[in-house]
Amino acid sequence: MTNDPSAAKYQIKARIMAEGVIDKPDVVGAVFGQTEGLLGDELDLRDLQKSGRIGRIEVDIDSRKGKSEGEITIPSSLDQVETAILASGLETVDRIGPCRAKIEVISVEDIRISKRQKVVERAKEILQKLQEGSKGVGVDLTESVRKSFQVDEITTYGPEHLPAGPNIDQAEALIVVEGRSDILNLLRCGIKNCIAVEGTSVPQTVKDLSRGKTVTVFTDGDRAGELILREMLQTMDIDFVARAPRGSEVEELTQKQLVKCLRNKIPINQFLEMSGFESTGATRQPMEERGEGAPPMRNEPRRDDRREDRRDDRPPRREPEGDRDRMPPPPPPRDFERRAPPPPPPPPAAPLSPELQKYFGILGGIENTSKSVFLGPDDAVVGEVPVKEMIDALAALGQPAKTLVFDGVVSQRLLDVAQEKGISLVVANRIGAVGKIPESVRVVTRMDAAPPTAPH
Repeated sequence: MTNDPSAAKYQIKARIMAEGVIDKPDVVGAVFGQTEGLLGDELDLRDLQKSGRIGRIEVDIDSRKGKSEGEITIPSSLDQVETAILASGLETVDRIGPCRAKIEVISVEDIRISKRQKVVERAKEILQKLQEGSKGVGVDLTESVRKSFQVDEITTYGPEHLPAGPNIDQAEALIVVEGRSDILNLLRCGIKNCIAVEGTSVPQTVKDLSRGKTVTVFTDGDRAGELILREMLQTMDIDFVARAPRGSEVEELTQKQLVKCLRNKIPINQFLEMSGFESTGATRQPMEERGEGAPPMRNEPRRDDRREDRRDDRPPRREPEGDRDRMPPPPPPRDFERRAPPPPPPPPAAPLSPELQKYFGILGGIENTSKSVFLGPDDAVVGEVPVKEMIDALAALGQPAKTLVFDGVVSQRLLDVAQEKGISLVVANRIGAVGKIPESVRVVTRMDAAPPTAPH
């Protein structure tokens, strides 16, 4: 006899209520005996069980106070119609053993639906584990290889074991940052000539390494970065200053942002003038601005002047009186020695427009005050801040502005922010190290307002 419950498609559940005490064999015998010949030869329970088309009849009986209650479970592999007929035939049983009884069908369940539900739930669990295990495999693989390469590429330098890029001592230019994470971000962007100070106190190794190199200090755009920058200004030789955007850190910058910050670095002299910082260290003029033909620092006389001085100090030569009479008179001066023609008069200065005259009047009013003034489209003042806060104030300016007048030096970073904020005219003292002036921004300095000098 085949009795494989796993082959069943449906399951019949019925409730038993009997007026007396009964056992499981009594229930099974009553079901087989009272349904025999009732449903026909094709649905005879004994034949169906022998052929394996219905499974083992399970009975659960509980007898209390002279009455019995329980449940019958019959698995079926018949079709829906035959299973429904078999379930209704169970309700014809009215006696179990010597007791009156009643059987009521509770449900006929499709086992495949519950199995399908279990399959779906289990499949969800398997899929979730699979996705968690394989999530970002390609990205993780690429990132892990990149990080391992960066870790292999980063080195330590000096007795303090400072994080640095490879061959830092052989580089002509040096970028000084705050910490190890900044070094890793620079290396990821392909910038290797960098070293970290690892704290607010500048190590002696960095001071020694900065001598003879073009040094750029690259700090975070927060208060801590400002304090570290002040320390470096007092203890190091610095050529340029680059800072992350306000509130950002170097380690958080993308490659595009990082390269832009380094491209907009400011020469140290211009930075000191704009920021108002004081430098008590050995800050110097950037190497690219220092020329070979610069005049000497001391007020030494020229070689020709010294020769003339020696010539004037000698006593006059005395000649014999007889020879004096025989000497020929001096020749008359030649034409080109008589008098040089006067130089041509300088060309007249181009007159300034009334609008520019007004702006230069504002510039003259804030001269030597290190202030900046924002003017709106109607030339009304929409803001006035110190020059050291000018760029941040301009970036955060909520009102439309057309003109910027300030007592300072124009930088590339200022021009970029002015272009973003729609400033069309910048009036200042002079232009500093600017790579490219945006087409939408016009720059006018005091040199444009001064009349040309006459040639000597």
